[in-house]
Amino acid sequence: MAEFVKIAVADEIPAGEMCGYEMNGVKVGVANVDGEFHAFHDCCTHQQYTLTDSFLMGERLTCDWHGASFDIKTGEVLALPATKRLPKFEVEVREGEIWVAVPAADEIDLPPE
Repeated sequence: MAEFVKIAVADEIPAGEMCGYEMNGVKVGVANVDGEFHAFHDCCTHQQYTLTDSFLMGERLTCDWHGASFDIKTGEVLALPATKRLPKFEVEVREGEIWVAVPAADEIDLPPE
C-alpha cells in the first residue's frame, strides 16, 4: 500500500509547470494545472523517458522523445506510440505542502528502455 510522503512546497511549482522527484526509488512527477496538483509516474509508458523533461500544455502531457501523450488528470493515453495509461498517484495539499501516495518501486510496471 502506498504511503504519503512530502514531495514539495506548493509554491515551488507554478501553474502550467511540472517538477520531477525521486522518492523511495520511484520517479514522481507533479504538475500544476490551474492550481490543481497531479502526481504521476515520471516515466513514459512507451519507453523509459522522463516526462517532466517534456511538454505540458493545459491538461495534455506530451513525451518529448516519441510524441506519446497523456491526459494529466486521468492518465489516459491521448496519442500513440504509448498504449498503456500513465500511472497516477493520489495527491493531498496540506498546509501548503504537496504530499503524494508513492507506491513501492516493485509495484510499478516499467516500459522497455
